[in-house]
This record gives sequence, C-alpha cells and structure tokens, in this order.
Amino acid sequence: MVKLEGGRFLMGCDGPKAWSADGEGPVREVTVDSFLLDSCVVSNEQFARFVDDTGYKTDAERFGWSFVFHLHLSKKQRDKLKPSRAVAGLEWWLAVPHANWRSPHGPGSSFQQFMSHPVVHVSWTDASAYCRWAGKRLPTEAEWEYAARGGLVQQTYPWGNRLKLDGKHRCNIFQGRFPTKDTGEDGYRGTAPVDAFEPNAFGLYNCVGNVWEWCQDWFSTDYHLLWPDLTTNPTGPPIGDRRVQRGGSYLCHDSYCNRYRVSARIGNTPDTSGSNVGFRCARNS
Repeated sequence: MVKLEGGRFLMGCDGPKAWSADGEGPVREVTVDSFLLDSCVVSNEQFARFVDDTGYKTDAERFGWSFVFHLHLSKKQRDKLKPSRAVAGLEWWLAVPHANWRSPHGPGSSFQQFMSHPVVHVSWTDASAYCRWAGKRLPTEAEWEYAARGGLVQQTYPWGNRLKLDGKHRCNIFQGRFPTKDTGEDGYRGTAPVDAFEPNAFGLYNCVGNVWEWCQDWFSTDYHLLWPDLTTNPTGPPIGDRRVQRGGSYLCHDSYCNRYRVSARIGNTPDTSGSNVGFRCARNS
C-alpha cells in the first residue's frame, strides 16, 4: 500500500468536459486526512485467494448472470442472446448467464488467463467483503480523487491535461469506433494488467481507464451542494440507492463516455456487477 499524506485539494470539475448531471461540479476545496491506498486495483490472483480462504460467493454467482460487453462474446453467442438479454438503449451490454469473476466473458472463459488483470464482475457488496477480509476498506470518494490527482491541481488526468504524453498511451480506454470496433491502439482490448502503464506521482496505477472502481460513498448529485460546509473527510450522504464508482474503464470513448477523467463519477446499485468494474482497497494510516 502507498501512504498518502493528508491535505487540501480542489475536488470536482467545472470545465466543458464535465458531466454536470453527474454532480461533478462545482469545484470546491476539500480536506482529507492521511490514509493508505493500494497502488493497484485488486487482481484475479488476489481475489482468488480471498475466495479460497472464505468460500465467498459473489452477487453475480448467486444471481446466475452478469453484464458482459458484446465484443467479448462470439457472434454465435451474441446472436443467441440478443435481443432478449440486451440492455435497452445500451445494446452493447448483454446479461450473460453464468458470467462472473471466474468466467469473465461467460461460459468457456476463465479468470486463470488473466491472473494479473483486475478482478471484474464484483459488486460493491463483494468489494466490501474482500476489504473486510483483508483488514482494509473501500476509499471514500474524496480520498479516491485526492489520490488519483497525484498532487496535480485541476488537471484532467492523473498525469496532466493531455491524453498522451510523448505520443505514448497512459491508460486503457476504447480506441476506434465505439461500440463496434476497438482498435486496441493502447495495447489492449479489454482489461489490462493492474500495473500496466506508468503510475501517477503518488505511485498509483491505472486510476483512470481499465476498470471502474467502487468507492465507499452513497452516490448523490447534490449532497455537496446541500451541505457545502462538509468539506473535511466527506463521506457522502447517509443513505442512498447507488454507490459511487470512479475512474472510467476500458470502454470509455469520447463519442459516448469520456469519464476517464479524475473528476468523473457515476453511481450504481450495490449489487451491480459487470465486465468493466473492479476496486482497490484503502486503510486508515
């Protein structure tokens, strides 16, 4: 784990790329205490040790299905599943029977091919269970953004404002024509190893792109507006129906979802899982 000294930072974004409907703005000064954060998201290898030790069953395993991006399936599989198991308006997402962390692309696939990659198909509930087993916790949303920014002030990405540096890709996102063709210019079609690409100035890998990361907070678009004085170690609203996710994923693309930015945020129900969702752990210092 990386120890991060506490401090103040400017959280959120007011710029033209911000999704105001997601509650990214306004920019406000926030203070966090010192804490520890995993340098990488949890890998399949790490999650397998947790399951071997506890016998834990994920939500996706209990439900018997999870969401898989359509290009991870064969044409035969896609034709069999569409349209009845496609998400309305987001037809590139298919509810695939027996997809889970062990079989990330559904039956016939195996996590053992991706031991150094992020564990996926984990819900907020699953992530929290792993954290408890490991003696850790999920980061708050404020801690996550403080860490992801790497000490930079109001920059778009963990390394600055330019998506590429010296012509090099710095994160795993979707290149090509979304959602039908991923050219894989960054080296990956799907997840990348948890330590792929260069870390930010705090030594943290893949804070944007690769997989969405669960945070501790309930999701709200206006909590920080209703309670503007809660700027020291904020933890979000006391109740809600969705939990915060941060960082974007390998499916983010400017034409659809440019949320591979340090200020971007979404919310999902605590039992939701998919092939682009993972997490990293935090701990009090």
